[in-house]
Amino acid sequence: MSGQQIKPFGSWKSPITSDLIVAGTIGLSEPTVLDNDIYWIESRPSEGGRCVIVRRAPDGETIDVTPAPFNARTAVHEYGGGAYIIHDGTIYFSNFSDQRIYRQELSSEPEPVTLTEKLRYADFVIDAQRNRIISVREDHRTGTRDTINTIVSIRLDDERSKNEGGEVIISGNDFYSTPRISPDGNHLAWLAWNHPNMPWDGTELWLAEINEDGSLAPPQLVAGGANESIFQPEWSPDGVLHFVSDRTGWWNLYRLRDGRIEPLCEMKAEFGAPQWVFRMSTYAFESAERIICALNEAGTWSLASLDTATLNLERIETGYTDISYVRAAPGCAVFCGGSPTEAISIVKLDLATGETETLKPSSQIEIDEGYLSIPRTIQFPTENNLTAYGFFYPPKNKDFIAPAGERPPLVVISHGGPTGASTSTLRLMIQYWTSRGFAVLDVNYGGSTGYGREYRERLNNQWGIVDVDDCINGARYLVERGEADPNRLIIRGGSAGGYTTLAALTFRDVFKAGASYYGISDLEALEHDCHKFESRYNTTLVGPYPERKDLYEARSPIHFTERLSCPLILFQGLEDKVVPPNQAEMMFEAVRKKGLPVAYVAFEGEQHGFRKAENIKAALDGELYFYSRVFDFDADVEPDRSIVERFENFPEA
Repeated sequence: MSGQQIKPFGSWKSPITSDLIVAGTIGLSEPTVLDNDIYWIESRPSEGGRCVIVRRAPDGETIDVTPAPFNARTAVHEYGGGAYIIHDGTIYFSNFSDQRIYRQELSSEPEPVTLTEKLRYADFVIDAQRNRIISVREDHRTGTRDTINTIVSIRLDDERSKNEGGEVIISGNDFYSTPRISPDGNHLAWLAWNHPNMPWDGTELWLAEINEDGSLAPPQLVAGGANESIFQPEWSPDGVLHFVSDRTGWWNLYRLRDGRIEPLCEMKAEFGAPQWVFRMSTYAFESAERIICALNEAGTWSLASLDTATLNLERIETGYTDISYVRAAPGCAVFCGGSPTEAISIVKLDLATGETETLKPSSQIEIDEGYLSIPRTIQFPTENNLTAYGFFYPPKNKDFIAPAGERPPLVVISHGGPTGASTSTLRLMIQYWTSRGFAVLDVNYGGSTGYGREYRERLNNQWGIVDVDDCINGARYLVERGEADPNRLIIRGGSAGGYTTLAALTFRDVFKAGASYYGISDLEALEHDCHKFESRYNTTLVGPYPERKDLYEARSPIHFTERLSCPLILFQGLEDKVVPPNQAEMMFEAVRKKGLPVAYVAFEGEQHGFRKAENIKAALDGELYFYSRVFDFDADVEPDRSIVERFENFPEA
């Protein structure tokens, strides 16, 4: 293209700045369709990550419902979700600062419903016949990580019930989720599971009749077990219990009718997702005769309509490749949708015309397509003659080209979880790199979801091996194709992805630099510090502890820092309860003593994942500047000087 400047990869000037990203980007989740109104939650970095319930009226007017400083966010399982519900014009929500449930009429201030401290609530359902809230409750009054998880009833006309934080109606399992009342109010369904399982390993679907006094009759086990994951039980408008199960190796839709379980659409596709947060929804009832559902095929989501009588599945073309939080009402569906050219948005679909309307984009930023890198899905060979997957983003900036023969530096992203998945939806944080001349590979390593249970279970007992192999083999694949510079390979990741990053840098000699965001360096320490929800996760990923203490030590980067031979930058929230700060601090001290270029950047007031605009900006620019010092190029960034001051073992500039 004429007029392009010739500059080395990594040093291109980009309009996609960190200021632009944090100023124009919010988080979106949990849409609700109620009569003619649509609600959702916005997480706003500009307000310190405050989660706000927003209402959109039929005329398009959008207003904030929860006033500052209220923050509609629950900390059950630490990750939250399912923080609000609406009934008869009243909103009930969990407030982050005190974890109490609040009640709010649209025209009034919120008032507390629960008063007891150290109780957390999520995944509400309203039992209108008995004037009560049924909720998952997490009791922290034990003072240890072994919290008590139950399902409780909170009677709205009983002060004692509210003062005591509700009455326990279901107990005995380690975890619960998704309590759902039948349309006639006579039955309650819910999910339960126990250590060491995570909800994607094995859950149980239970069903019980509700007695006149609100207590439950003896429950019936409907489906699930230690090796079958049940997801999102839901009642149809005519009172038929539906759910998702991976009993065939794929999360497919089923229903319980006349005492029998019937498959609705058996196929090699995922109609479910890993239940990291509450109130996830991949399907919803437009009517008793029609289900609107999202399905994932080889890492790409799409939307479809399922006829509950004929079981005919009809695809709905929307252009979105990332679809979540599906809700429906007669004639319409609402969901969170994104694509390679559009960031996640709240989307309304007219089921009669097939037309979509963006109600709220997560980013108001309009980027010239000349600066956007469109990913391509790649599959590449990995260990044991298997195949792994990822999304590859080549460098893209209409104003620049690299000198002839130069290959771009490659940033390999290892997603968190590790049970999770990356999608191809537009993320400006990826475009931040590609528009500056970096190539990016977002890896869905073995253990990721979207490819069936067998692929998900590749990581069982192999965490720190399979994920690292797949990240390395993805990078090698691109080097062999001439699409990446073998001398400028970078790996970065957060949480479990941070562990993969640290393991790859410590145990292998392929990457030349890395960034760990609140990553794990000591698996054994995690066994003692981690919160309840994930406290036995490693039993499946690594092995039983302490019986296999040897594996925990052998796969912990902190014990083998003598093998690490490249620069590393670590970012950490000081209030992180999932991966405590001492994990990053230990790694930093070990690397610093080796004399390698290193930096440790800790942020006050941040938990597991950064929510404050100033910290997101500082981390992103600081990471880029760190690489510019490592690989000796001019970065298009003005880093926060307090970040640069934390760089150690660099030669004087």
